[in-house]
Amino acid sequence: MKKRILLTTVLLLLVAGMAEAEEDQLGVTLELQYRSKWLSKGVEAYGQQGAFFKIIDLDFYNTGYGVKVTHRNATASGYVDKQRFDYRPYYEHMLFEDQSYATKYNISAGYEHYPGLARNRSNTTWEWRFAFSWPNIMSQGFIPRYIAHYEYAAGSNYTKPSGADMPSGWVHRFILGYDLETPQIPKPIHLSSEVAYTDGLGGAAHDWSYATFSVSTKFEITDNVVFIPELCYQISMDDSVNKHDDVTYCVLRMKYRF
Repeated sequence: MKKRILLTTVLLLLVAGMAEAEEDQLGVTLELQYRSKWLSKGVEAYGQQGAFFKIIDLDFYNTGYGVKVTHRNATASGYVDKQRFDYRPYYEHMLFEDQSYATKYNISAGYEHYPGLARNRSNTTWEWRFAFSWPNIMSQGFIPRYIAHYEYAAGSNYTKPSGADMPSGWVHRFILGYDLETPQIPKPIHLSSEVAYTDGLGGAAHDWSYATFSVSTKFEITDNVVFIPELCYQISMDDSVNKHDDVTYCVLRMKYRF
């Protein structure tokens, strides 16, 4: 029943934006990321190792529809079986654009596949993601966001690499961002704070699980190339999600848009 409700909601949001689609060129963005640690919804997915992300983002003619394909792998050996491909079609749109309560949303469904393992013996899942932001609702440049993740096994009798069942569940993330203008650099310094509630995903407790604080900015190398460095600090509040109380890591992104 929950999955039917999710599908119905997604279809209604997609139909709402189709009438406003306009012709444009196919957008292609290539992105390379280095992460000194990969924290996936608060979890250290590769332990103490870092990660490389290679991403292709296709934007279909400014219609709001697109698809992302991501390959993830650890920066050290020993995690070959944990390299992963994500295939994520999405739709994004803005509602009530001229109002103070203007709402930007992005709805996507990601299929997470581990090519080094049999599908029914790995963490092969579907993940629905519902992301909302309200760019005009607060003064002084503060932008609140809410992201909900719902993840479940991609097939019946699917297990983790350990052989254990893969409990489905939610993660709810509440985020507040702020762009700080400074004369020293051309782009604003983006400050972000986040707190998350993990609702049973992966067998974790139903509790507030972590808080993350980050600072980032952009450097335009050329008209099409952007470099984005980010420094993050996570406070872990639930041992069933992350046993390390404090985690500091950096993310370096390089984006090239055709």
